[in-house]
Amino acid sequence: MDLKSNEPFWLLKNGLVASYPSLKSDEECDVLIIGGGITGSLIAHQMISDGYKTILIDKREICNGSTSATTSMLQYEIDAPLYELIKKIGKKGAVASYKACSDSIDKLEKLTDEIKSDSGFKRKKSLYFASKKKDVVWLKKEFNARKDAGFKVKWLESDEVSKQFGFENTFGGIVSEQGASIDAFKFAHELFKLNVSKGLKIFDKTEMTVIEYFRGFNTVTADSGFKIRAKKVIYCIGYESKNLIKEHFVNLKSTYAIVSEIDKKKFKNITNTLVWNTDEPYMYMRTTDDGRMLIAGGDEDFYDAKKRDSLLNKKEKEILKTLKKIKPDYHFYTDFVWAGTFGETKDGLPYIGTHKDFKNSYFVLGFGGNGITFSVTGMEMASLFMKGKKHLLSKYFQFGR
Repeated sequence: MDLKSNEPFWLLKNGLVASYPSLKSDEECDVLIIGGGITGSLIAHQMISDGYKTILIDKREICNGSTSATTSMLQYEIDAPLYELIKKIGKKGAVASYKACSDSIDKLEKLTDEIKSDSGFKRKKSLYFASKKKDVVWLKKEFNARKDAGFKVKWLESDEVSKQFGFENTFGGIVSEQGASIDAFKFAHELFKLNVSKGLKIFDKTEMTVIEYFRGFNTVTADSGFKIRAKKVIYCIGYESKNLIKEHFVNLKSTYAIVSEIDKKKFKNITNTLVWNTDEPYMYMRTTDDGRMLIAGGDEDFYDAKKRDSLLNKKEKEILKTLKKIKPDYHFYTDFVWAGTFGETKDGLPYIGTHKDFKNSYFVLGFGGNGITFSVTGMEMASLFMKGKKHLLSKYFQFGR
């Protein structure tokens, strides 16, 4: 097989898992969720569990946005190193943010067990290695910050990295015990199927065109002309929120990913490990459950989808050049190449909370490399919002921070 595709690997691997009707009548609910990706699936699961009459809409097919392009690496490490985040928001908030991501991995494992998921959740370690000698100084600061915060970490010298993982030309790194991987596309579909059986209504290919605010409820008009009256609206629309919110709060980035042919023997050293490095932008990789290598990186500022996709061949070569540095004797046979768009915030943290311009509304926007784990934290935060309460992390994740 020598297929190179602009379509994300997960979409092709899983196919059309489920399809839902578009909105064809007026509806009412307690909670309207806008966005049918992994975040929307988690929030919908929480709302149904809490007993709310819930509707979810998406302008695309379900899960065909960022969720189909994710690398599905589950890490507690945030894009901003812990020691840097401490400088920005203080030790209490920084450590709490990291621990929330760590706890989210445990909660996801529990949830996959509860629903008997077939999404391939797998516990993994994480290797964060220095790709340049000068990076060792700050990476050791990061190691000490994590150790001081109580995370299970170990420092490996370059020869130990080579011995354990088969990587050359590294300068040491941090091994963390907490990490995992999952097929987020499949898992989101599983959550939707389960919650539809419990009363969740889903309408795909249904785009919000107008929202009106009233005392105690909002009315959303879809592109079909039909309306949904909801007591609360929860936005789970990721980077597309930039088109909705006026102020600048996130930078859009394009990221690129490649997946190899199946070769379980060659990747055995990292089968149980998530790998990323200190490059800017950083490279990250993991194996898939069917024995492929998935590598991503080459991030650039996002301008438009056409320009992003035109760089696929160039970015594939860049990523493979980086791989060649640490695996000089390995030849990577590419099967799939794709690009995606994600959001990068000033502190690596998500935006989860209310916004002054959107009444009766809540946002769960898990940006960066921790979008999935942030969304798990968002489940608890959204649940508290519905009860008129606030979460410990609300002030760190709020708009206008």
